[in-house]
Amino acid sequence: MGNFLRQTCRRSAILTLITCALALSPSHSHAAEYGGPRKLDPAAKEVETDKSKFGSDPTYEDKPYSAEEQIKIYGGKRAVEVVRPLIELFRPQYSAGPFRQGENPFGSKNTSSLQFLAFGDWRTAVAFNDNGEIEVGQLATRLNLDLDLKLTGTERIHAFIRPLDKGGNFTRHEFAGNDREGGTKLELDGNIETLFFEGDIGAIYSGVIDEHASFDLPVALGLTPFIFQNGVWVEDAFTGGAITLAAKTSSALNISNMDFTFFAGFDKVTTPAARDSLGGLNDDNDLNVFGIASFFDANEGYFEAGFGVIEGKGEFADIDYKSITGAFTSRYGAWLSNSIRFVATFDQDRDNGAQQTADGQIILLENSLITSLPSTLVPYANFWVGFDRPQPLADDSGLLKNTGISFETDGLTGFPKLDDTGHDTFGGAIGVSYIFALNQQLVVEAAALEPIGDDIEPGRAAQGSQFGLSVRYQRPIAPGWIVRTDAMMGFLENVEDIRGVRFEIRRKF
Repeated sequence: MGNFLRQTCRRSAILTLITCALALSPSHSHAAEYGGPRKLDPAAKEVETDKSKFGSDPTYEDKPYSAEEQIKIYGGKRAVEVVRPLIELFRPQYSAGPFRQGENPFGSKNTSSLQFLAFGDWRTAVAFNDNGEIEVGQLATRLNLDLDLKLTGTERIHAFIRPLDKGGNFTRHEFAGNDREGGTKLELDGNIETLFFEGDIGAIYSGVIDEHASFDLPVALGLTPFIFQNGVWVEDAFTGGAITLAAKTSSALNISNMDFTFFAGFDKVTTPAARDSLGGLNDDNDLNVFGIASFFDANEGYFEAGFGVIEGKGEFADIDYKSITGAFTSRYGAWLSNSIRFVATFDQDRDNGAQQTADGQIILLENSLITSLPSTLVPYANFWVGFDRPQPLADDSGLLKNTGISFETDGLTGFPKLDDTGHDTFGGAIGVSYIFALNQQLVVEAAALEPIGDDIEPGRAAQGSQFGLSVRYQRPIAPGWIVRTDAMMGFLENVEDIRGVRFEIRRKF
C-alpha cells in the first residue's frame, strides 16, 4: 500500500499536497508500526496503475564521470574567479550555501548580519600630456578605498577615502615636459571624501513595531555622494541628506514606476559657477543646495526631471541661481536608442554688474545604434547646443563629460580634453565602442565644437573652433587587473593645440 500511495502521489496532477502528505504520514502509511491497521484517507481515491510505465533508475556504470562533459551541459561556462575585497569581516562577500539567521538587535523583522568590507581600486598611470599651456610627462598613482559596514539588509554606514591625492593633485613623479617640476610629489590626504548612513525608514519601522511595514522610505544622511541624470546635472558629494518616495505607480497616467528624491546640502557643495580668487573650484565654500529629482517609467520610455537651487553666502553671496532639468530616453524600432536632455540655469543676480556665471540653457542629444551585436558593438553620435553659460547644479566638471571621451579627463594625470562647458557652443562626438567577446574594449571617436556668435570673450573656455580625435583601449589581464591606454589630439583655434597619451594599470579589490 505504501508503494502504491507513493506512485499515486507521483502521478497525480493535483490530488492535493495535503492528501499525499496525510497518506504518507505515520498515521496512515505506517500505521501498522503504531499498532493499528492501515487505512486509506477518505479524501484519497485509488486509481489504476500500469507498473510497466515505471522503469528502474538509470545507471552510469559504463559512463565514467567527466567534469569537462558536465561543463559542456552549461554551454562551456565555468565558475568566475572571484576578486575578493581587501578586508572581509564578520561575513564574507562571497560564500556557498544559505546565510545563517541574523541577530535581532533592531527587531525580528529587520534582522542584522554584520558585515564589514574594504574594497576599491589602485590606479597607476604614466602619461605625457600637453594641455597647451602646461606640458608634463609623469607617473601618477591614486588609491580609491571604500569602507562599508552593513548593519542589516537595508541599513549601512559607508565611507570613501583617497589617501594619495590632495586638492586635485595626485602622488606623482614628473620626469619630462617643459613645465615639469621634477622629483617625486607625495600628496597624502587623511580627509574623508564621503561618510554617510543609508537605510530605509520602512524597514527600521518594521523592526521597531515587529510588523511588516506597508511602505518603503529610503534615506541617506551625512557627507553623501549624489548622482542624477548620469552625472550630467548632479555628481557631487556634500554634507546633507536625501529622502525618497520610491516605487510609486499611477494607472491613470500609465506610469509603472516612479521615484521622487528630495535632497539638501550645507557644506562641500561644488559648482563651476563659484570659483575662488585664483579661478579654481573649492568645495569648502559657503554654498547650500536644495532640490528634487524624479524619474518615471511610462509610455515605453524613461523620463527624468529635477529642480534645484544654489544659495551662496559670504564671498559667494551673489552666486545664487536656480536650475531645472528634464530628460526622456527611449528606443525607436530595433535600430536606435535615444536620450534628449535639457538643463537651464537662471535667476542669478551678481553684485556690481559682475559677469554672470550661471545663466543659460543646453540641449543634449545622446544616440546609439542597435546593431546585430547590441551588447558589444555600439556606434554612437551625441550632439548638443548651448546658449550663454548653463551649469550643472552640483559638480566639478562641465555638462559635456558624457558627450564623448574627447570631453573627459582621467582624474589622475590631467589628461587633455576639449571644452566641456557647453557655453555658447554647438557640436558633437561620433564614435564606435566595440567590446569584442566581452573581454576587451576599443573606442574610437571624432569630436568637434563651434562657438555661437562672433563675439569671443577673453574669459570664455572655447576661444574658437575645436576638433579632436580620441582612442581608448582597455582589457583585463588577470582577475582584478585591468590595463588601459588613451590617446587624443585636439586642434584648437586661436590657442595652442593639445595632445596626450597615457598607459594605466588598475588593480581592483
